Amino acid sequence: MENVLYYGDNLDILRRYGKDESVDLIYLDPPFKSNQNYNVLFKEKDGTQAASQIRAFEDTWTWDQEDEAVYADLVMAGGKVADVMQAFRTFLGPCDMLAYLVMMAPRLVEMRRVLRSTGSIYLHCDPAASHYLKMLMDAVFGPDNFLNEVIWQRTTSKGLTTRRLPRNHDVILSYQLGENVTWNLQEAFRPYDVDNLDERTSNKYRHKDPDGRVYRLDNLINPNPNRPNLTYEFLGITRVWRWTKDRMEQAFRNGLVVQTAPGRVPQLKRYLDEQRGKPFGDVWADIFPINSQAAERLGYPTQKPLPLLERIIRIGSNEGDLVLDPFCGCGTTIAAAQRLNRQWIGIDITHLAITLMKQRLKDAFGDSVQYKVVGEPVSVPDAAALAASDPYQFQWWALGLVAARPVEGKKGADKGIDGKVVFQADVAGKFESVILSVKAGHVTPNHVRDLRGVVDREKAAIGVLISMEDPTGPMQTEAVTAGFHESQLWNRKYPKIQLLTVADLLAGKQIDMPPVRQVGATFKKAPKASRQGVQTRELPLHGQ
Repeated sequence: MENVLYYGDNLDILRRYGKDESVDLIYLDPPFKSNQNYNVLFKEKDGTQAASQIRAFEDTWTWDQEDEAVYADLVMAGGKVADVMQAFRTFLGPCDMLAYLVMMAPRLVEMRRVLRSTGSIYLHCDPAASHYLKMLMDAVFGPDNFLNEVIWQRTTSKGLTTRRLPRNHDVILSYQLGENVTWNLQEAFRPYDVDNLDERTSNKYRHKDPDGRVYRLDNLINPNPNRPNLTYEFLGITRVWRWTKDRMEQAFRNGLVVQTAPGRVPQLKRYLDEQRGKPFGDVWADIFPINSQAAERLGYPTQKPLPLLERIIRIGSNEGDLVLDPFCGCGTTIAAAQRLNRQWIGIDITHLAITLMKQRLKDAFGDSVQYKVVGEPVSVPDAAALAASDPYQFQWWALGLVAARPVEGKKGADKGIDGKVVFQADVAGKFESVILSVKAGHVTPNHVRDLRGVVDREKAAIGVLISMEDPTGPMQTEAVTAGFHESQLWNRKYPKIQLLTVADLLAGKQIDMPPVRQVGATFKKAPKASRQGVQTRELPLHGQ
């Protein structure tokens, strides 16, 4: 099985490429029904927030003719899904929430089809839609296959509220597909922390060996009094014991059986570090959300912490299993699956997300991760087709080829700037920028002159025009007459205005510019993966 990133609508991808019963675990974090637009925010590398924002996906749902057609298809298919969708329509009417559920229903049906009989699915949502989604999942997977409703405390309660309690948790709904679901029991426990035990555990494990190992004393008496073969005298005490006499004597020689005083019944040492630990409940308050200072923070608004995904993947799959994330965003599921030696498939509908994921995999795993990307242009005709179908996706894809950060895509709001790369200009920490303009149509010398004007206005170091067409002679002349940017740090000159074609980029050509160090990287660099994964401090469980 090959790891794959798919660009496109996950419904189409699942129908075209998803094989029946091929996936072992599905985690999805779809856009929540929260009536807002999510934007990917980028930070300037001098610490200030960039003025520009990129709309990664729009989390606003309105009922329209397309929803009506999908709803009709769902109802015509019959079955439990049709029943629950009709009930939703009767109760909700044709509204934005129904549009959201109509979007989710066929996708969940396809996910059920590709899930193995031993597989499980974890749907991450918020309380605004969790009750509706649970009913929908009951219809798709069956109410008997419901596993858990996990409450993840994503923030602590902040401030005072006069009309309601703070909303500080998400919901993760999990379902299985059969009785023999993969469930790693040993991963459903958190190892005990000797320095942070709850009162009940510390009262039980109150003894210590000279080497510091903590233990409690346990009963060695057999609950069945009619066991003649286990009735014998040991250390002056005759009882019906749990073990044979030979085993008891060996355990005593090994220091595992102790008699605290002469005449007392011998007891067994149970060491704390040999126990499974404290079982995870269905309320997870022990994993921090991504805060502004977290090493793994990439700037993606709905990014989830790696420990959260690692817990789910460890519990619900084995090494070598296939993990699917059909709304993979910045790729936390993919990164967790890769680190835990699982195979993976990621799907996203924006080239911006695919670019972020590719950069994250490179930063975290280097050349050790192998995967292919399906749906990205690999030739000039492919690029032309993307430009014709979706100019913004073409723009984001082209910028991704040079690791540039896109800027606001609204018409007239970009001030002639489609993308930007930031680099360190001197040892004192000054930063300068490369400004990019992407043109899918016909280009002329006027486009080069416009770019020169933007570079001068923004006091940028370099300007780059990316085009589908080859530049003409007058365009090249216009670029050459712009002169050079001189880098004091690298003691080199770089062309002030550069012209690159899509064919150049597909052939591997890049911007001629100073190297981008980590401190001045365009996208925030993901931490390098290790055997232990990203280290994050965990909050204690309630009552501990």
